[in-house]
Amino acid sequence: MFRSAAPQPPASSDLVPSSSPAFDPPVHPLRSFDLPIQSSTRPVILPIQLPAATLRPLAFRAFTKKHNLTLTTSALQALAGFIGKYCGAGWREDGLADKVLDEVAKTWKRTCVGVMVEDSDGGALRTILQGLEGLMVAGRLTQSRNLSRQESFASAAEGTGSRASNDIRTRPGALRRDDSQVSFGLSGLEVRDQEEDEEDSLNLRKWLRVIGAFEQPRFSYNITKKHFEKITSKPSLMPGPTHKVNFFRQKYHMIHQRVMRNETFQNRSFATSGPPSLQRSVSLLASPQVAYKITPIANLLGRSGSAHMLLGLLTTSPAGNLTITDLTGSIALDIQYAKQEHEDAWFCPGMIVIVDGIYEEEVTAGSLGARSGVGGAIGGKFIGIEICGPPCEKRAASLGISTSSSHGDVVAGGGFGWVDFLGVGSERAIGSKMRRIQDNFFNSDSENAVSSRRRKIVIAGEVNLDKPKTLEGLKKLLGTYAARPDDEVPFAFVLMGNFVQYAVMAGGGSGGAIEYKEYFDSLASILNEYPTVLQSSTFIFIPGDNDPWASSFSAGAATAIPRKEVPELFTSRVKRAFTAANAEAEKSGGIKGTGEAIWATNPVRLSLFGPLQEIVCFRDDLSGRLRRNAVVFNKTESTEAGNNSSQQHLSQAPPGDEGMQTDRDPGTSSLDLGPEAIAVSENSKDIQIGHRLALSVLDQGHLSPFPLSVRPVLWDFANSLNLYPLPSTLVLMDAEAPQFCVTYEGCNVINPGKIVEGGRSRKAKWIEYDAASREGMLVERMF
Repeated sequence: MFRSAAPQPPASSDLVPSSSPAFDPPVHPLRSFDLPIQSSTRPVILPIQLPAATLRPLAFRAFTKKHNLTLTTSALQALAGFIGKYCGAGWREDGLADKVLDEVAKTWKRTCVGVMVEDSDGGALRTILQGLEGLMVAGRLTQSRNLSRQESFASAAEGTGSRASNDIRTRPGALRRDDSQVSFGLSGLEVRDQEEDEEDSLNLRKWLRVIGAFEQPRFSYNITKKHFEKITSKPSLMPGPTHKVNFFRQKYHMIHQRVMRNETFQNRSFATSGPPSLQRSVSLLASPQVAYKITPIANLLGRSGSAHMLLGLLTTSPAGNLTITDLTGSIALDIQYAKQEHEDAWFCPGMIVIVDGIYEEEVTAGSLGARSGVGGAIGGKFIGIEICGPPCEKRAASLGISTSSSHGDVVAGGGFGWVDFLGVGSERAIGSKMRRIQDNFFNSDSENAVSSRRRKIVIAGEVNLDKPKTLEGLKKLLGTYAARPDDEVPFAFVLMGNFVQYAVMAGGGSGGAIEYKEYFDSLASILNEYPTVLQSSTFIFIPGDNDPWASSFSAGAATAIPRKEVPELFTSRVKRAFTAANAEAEKSGGIKGTGEAIWATNPVRLSLFGPLQEIVCFRDDLSGRLRRNAVVFNKTESTEAGNNSSQQHLSQAPPGDEGMQTDRDPGTSSLDLGPEAIAVSENSKDIQIGHRLALSVLDQGHLSPFPLSVRPVLWDFANSLNLYPLPSTLVLMDAEAPQFCVTYEGCNVINPGKIVEGGRSRKAKWIEYDAASREGMLVERMF
């Protein structure tokens, strides 16, 4: 009765009752090891089906206006599907889609080359979207605290195969930067480590690429987006008539946007002293107080007696009168009292010019008719007072870049730096990388620096193989460099046509196909005498108008450009000479030679170190064609006074404005003439012709600023004739002009001239182009 009661087990919800009536529950119950069930607090977003057309305005504002990118239809559909799935119905009201689009655009510009955002299997866009899937919480884009932005995207891309790896809480936090770059496809840009660069930097010729006119990417300027778009349609040698209209339209759009980017035509927020003038520089100090304004021709109607400035194409009407035309209409141009802003330039029909003058309406009013008024001929005439070419733009200004240090750091700015005009990589994507590689070659302090002789490009023009004297001069050229060691031989030779004096296979004095092949066989015999040059150099052959097959039906007249290379039928013996020279090097030294012969188109572009150096080579007698078609202005006292002031203005260029300079004076080793020495060099007739030719061509931004009746052009391949952005060097082989080397707005213009002049001359002439200083020097040797 007085027995103590048994101890009671502690109250617990974890007690396990006994199944036997003879036993009580245990005093010390077993502890449960079950993990508590965690309820998910992550909000659920109901996906929606978002049409691509509905997302288009937001995508256009984020990609095109803010980041200068272009979306394809497939990429827009992929973005719409992603935003509809992970942002739900609040994609617009809550601003969820704006953040996602902005992040995708930033990542694309940081990791991809082009400005065209495309969606393809295994492409960069899908990789970016897969990386964003694990970062989407409640329709919003979040980031992990322990991971950087690129590393978090990389881990998400690596773990797309499992649900757990996409969760932020289960991702590793020790990703290297290299892994994140590979996940975004930076390996496709050939952005490699310094160790790999040192292995490739031993061969300078590895970084030289020859881009033919029919291989160059084609772009069109979109005036709405103010950007260049890549043309994906297949080109044709015989396109429809609408392609001809697009050819002139694109030519006008390209120059118009370049003029509008010039500071002379932009209103400034602050006033500057001095009268306005057409400055050919992008310097802020040269900005006028009042900006110029271009008036469309259609807007002249009803504004008789007012002064305007027009930008249009010089044309000749069926009646033989000079007219100026833009996209809105055309009007008769009276140049009786007009003067040239720059006397050094030629102006001929087919060029786009700027005319300042007064509109004078017709006295008798008549019916507009079907071809008059807006979109047709405007009644009356435009009295020109001053005429000049559109101001040129430096290459750095067009690409929107500037180097801030000797290491090649690129500072981003406005321009088209993300456009890959040549298919070798854009300036903004790989420019800094290429500059480091270039410094590794040309910096004298570098271990792998090449000699000053090795970095030269030899350029010879008018190599007529049917002239014995030319063959002797070519022997002298090759013999000059064959006596040097292998590490001092120029890494490239450019031989430009015409390779015969007269049109071949056209009944001329140069014979037919059999004779033409024999001429190249004789060239192969000469090349076999200098195997050391062939083993370590690249030979580039550029044809002229007298070379087949175009010469067989043109009879030496102007053929359609661009034109293809010399057919392989005639060049087999020359290629065999390079093969024999490379085999001989392997037998003697154990290392096979790497020399090669490249038969290029006309024109052709040489890319050295990607987008850093662009060398355009073109064979055409431009000076003679310009003189025959140029517009003649009346010489008055006011015109002469204006020309003198114009020359004085050119010679007194502001600091930083390169203007027109002479690269090297013939007979000197490396003399660089500044702006103060222009007046002295202009006394030379050769330099004066070089000035006029450079001004006339570079201001137009086109290799053929003529009507199609004077110089035919293949409409679908006219993109290869553009000079925008300005190339680093322009080689204009003009047999009717003397040899010269001048510089205009940072572009070196070189005319190698004939390798051997006519008559009794026993002198061989060619140009040595230094790839490091980007200057040309005339070389003369007696034979």
